[in-house]
Amino acid sequence: MIEIFTTGGTIDKVYFDALSEFQIGPAAIPDLLRENNVHVPHRVTQLMRKDSLELDDADRAAIRAAVEASDASRILVTHGTDTMVLTGRVLAGIAGKTIVMTGAMQPASVRASDAEFNVGFALAAAQILPPGVYIAMNGMIFDPATTEKDRAGARFVAQDRG
Repeated sequence: MIEIFTTGGTIDKVYFDALSEFQIGPAAIPDLLRENNVHVPHRVTQLMRKDSLELDDADRAAIRAAVEASDASRILVTHGTDTMVLTGRVLAGIAGKTIVMTGAMQPASVRASDAEFNVGFALAAAQILPPGVYIAMNGMIFDPATTEKDRAGARFVAQDRG
């Protein structure tokens, strides 16, 4: 069983009308999984509906508490990309759990979104990686401790520690 926690972020953004900007809508992941015929045992829990730039220390503590309290050893967290690395660092040190974080650079509701690929990739990663915290984006697995978001490149990159 994979426990999926949703927190909001771009992956869940939708237009509510033609005059509005994107806003966080309902969690996109249940529809993504159903539409893509995913049968891996899972449950989805929506923790919050926030842009990751609006997440604060209390929100990150709530995410960590939910992951710690889960009876699942394999966890997927959908999260906004702007502060995903920061939350990943907060999740470090939870023993016995494989925690994979993912999100999207474009909302799941738009045709050119990377959401479907990232979610599928993250689900696979959650099933095969050893315990630890990971970011699964852009077809790559990253360690939050040594990763940053490259805003200009719209991707994640490992930091040069040399």
